[in-house]
Amino acid sequence: MTGVQMNSKAMIVGFALVATGGLISLCGVGISGTVLVNAVRRWVNAQQEPPTAVVKRKIAQAKAATSAATTAGAGAWQNGMATSRTR
Repeated sequence: MTGVQMNSKAMIVGFALVATGGLISLCGVGISGTVLVNAVRRWVNAQQEPPTAVVKRKIAQAKAATSAATTAGAGAWQNGMATSRTR
């Protein structure tokens, strides 16, 4: 039995093309990432209210809504239990 025979020149050229493509891809990712980060920075700076303030406000609204829903649910459950006992 003989081993696998490969053309070494073709392997070297293939590896070189893959390495070159990878290098070009990394350059593209770097450039695109830089452009994206700069766009996000400009967008954040253009906002009237900082993102942290928006997040804090939204969290406070969610907490208020949760406590109101919990209070309403507990009241409805207690009222429902009181009316079922009187029947």
